[in-house]
Amino acid sequence: MLIHRLLPLAGVSTLALVQSAAFAQEPAAGAPIVLAPITLVADGEENIEATGGVVVTREDIEALQPTDPSELFARESAVTVSGGAGPSKRIHVFGMEQSNLAVTVDGVPQFGNGWHHTGSNVIDPAFLKSVEIEAGAAAADAGFAASAGALRYETLGARDMLTDGRSTGGRAALSYGSNGRGVAGSLAGYGVYEGFDYFAMIHAADGDNYENGDGYEILGSKPAAEGALLKLGYEFDSHRIELAYEFNRDEADRVAKMNMDLGAGDAIPFPLKVTRSTLSLKYTTTAPTDTWDPVALLYVGRSEYWRPNHYPAPRTNGDMILDAQTIGGVLKNTFTLEQGTITAGVDWAYDDYRVDNYGDRGPAFAVRTLETMQLGAFVQGRFEFDNGIDLSTGLRFDHQRFTDWNGERHTDSGASVNGTVAYEFAEGYEVFAGASRTWSGYDIGQYAYLHARDAIVVADDFEPATARNVKAGLNASQGNWTGNITFFDTRLKNLSNDYVPSLANTAEYRSKGYTLQGNYSWGLGRVGASFTDADVTQNGVNVLPAGGTVVPVGKLATLFVDQEIPQYNLKVGGTIEWSGKLSTAEMQAAGFEDHNSYTVVNVYGEWRPQNYQNVAVHLNVDNLLDETYYERSSYVQGGPRDVGPLYAPGRTVTLGVKMDF
Repeated sequence: MLIHRLLPLAGVSTLALVQSAAFAQEPAAGAPIVLAPITLVADGEENIEATGGVVVTREDIEALQPTDPSELFARESAVTVSGGAGPSKRIHVFGMEQSNLAVTVDGVPQFGNGWHHTGSNVIDPAFLKSVEIEAGAAAADAGFAASAGALRYETLGARDMLTDGRSTGGRAALSYGSNGRGVAGSLAGYGVYEGFDYFAMIHAADGDNYENGDGYEILGSKPAAEGALLKLGYEFDSHRIELAYEFNRDEADRVAKMNMDLGAGDAIPFPLKVTRSTLSLKYTTTAPTDTWDPVALLYVGRSEYWRPNHYPAPRTNGDMILDAQTIGGVLKNTFTLEQGTITAGVDWAYDDYRVDNYGDRGPAFAVRTLETMQLGAFVQGRFEFDNGIDLSTGLRFDHQRFTDWNGERHTDSGASVNGTVAYEFAEGYEVFAGASRTWSGYDIGQYAYLHARDAIVVADDFEPATARNVKAGLNASQGNWTGNITFFDTRLKNLSNDYVPSLANTAEYRSKGYTLQGNYSWGLGRVGASFTDADVTQNGVNVLPAGGTVVPVGKLATLFVDQEIPQYNLKVGGTIEWSGKLSTAEMQAAGFEDHNSYTVVNVYGEWRPQNYQNVAVHLNVDNLLDETYYERSSYVQGGPRDVGPLYAPGRTVTLGVKMDF
């Protein structure tokens, strides 16, 4: 089935396949790995890791060959991802769901979580170049509603793949995995011609339901991702224009509530299709000056959720279609000063939401629509001073209009401010402190609840959401090692409470704790570790693990190692993920079982044949010890509902090969 989908498109891409230097980006055998110093601001850019954030580099992605967000963030203790099918995966940072972060793909804002039984959006790691998570106090130019930070995905492009003067190239990849992983394949073609450049890639996967370490089958968990990425660029004089289109789809039989295991009652798989598409046009300059370094971005996007073939009558809360569309833009310019940079600009977005429940709630409630309109202005300065002080500070002002499903219009405006300062008190040692106050507008929350509600109103005192972030820590960098510790405290206020027949504000959520990071490199390898301890509460009480906007995570740790063995053209490595036991009096009182501690080991190897350096053979063994476990953002509860944990896959072996042309 996969091959039939790929072959019709293969002809287009293979026209561009000639000698490629994609593999030439690999470090030369024997070349030392050099760690960049961890400083708050460098060359006018924030170092995300310097303040407790997360960076997944292209090197990490090439080594891990991730197939989903769980594997993408396997080396990051600050991030937890739930198990199950691809569309069910919800990403939490320090226990805060990614809907509370400003999420972008190549600068294009993404929708938040519309339905609590699915993830926020479908992201295929096959297209990714890098990922950054700016945790806590985010910059003003990170985007609107960066309440708990920012999550930025960057996809591949032609100039990322071509080196050594080559003008065209391509890559083909194919893999097969056990435990339901099945077959996955991708095909890419890219090149440059005079002022033009292009990148085209397709990817698809097809498999079966996986089993946990005890052999228990997770229904509706089969891989079914399909996607395409197209980028067309043109450079003339000192200008660059890029048109990009990205499409991701997951279509398979899924259970109704993918983030839960409810047993036979709700474990009937049914056809479900989840799609996400984005079309964007970007202008930049290829010859920036101190006063002219602009970015102009215009985009349209769509996110759809189709499940019209659920339970028959008399069940009236199953069938529904969710359709969210957006159009927006960003216009900004960066000014370079002697001490750093100042970025100033405006952004706007119009979002339209539609819920269709096929009349299951009666004709009056069959289709409901709502919309939001946001307009913002921002300025962010990033400075490095000769006295060892680095400073990043900014301000933005936003106006938002929210028109609800009853036709009522709500409008408000608010300001956001942030500041982070660091001081290098000795060579290679830096202390920092930062804070932010964010105005996030009206939080419409999980608007899909409208599919199962009759009369629902917006509370008279419904207010815009706000957030406060505080963080402080220490960075160190000496020779081949770097490390830091960050203390964080994030408070979210006035998020929506959409579990009741009224859209109203809920109690304050808070996540506080600390995270540690450390890395050491030697000539042909590196080792790294991270540890996070987050205390997550709602209105001062320990939050319950209900798989929602905020979840408890407790203590988490990761350890990884990568090693090159040039005499055998081999790279090997591994990751250990650990989670401590999680138990609170609130969990026990509400019928939640304790979350047991677990340790998961993942290993990989990459081999390039001596006479075929453009070919790479990958072997990945995930969950090597066949541990039975579930990640901390999964939903588990005893009592009348009897919600079982959504287990992660047991031992999974994947063999793959990729060839650069």
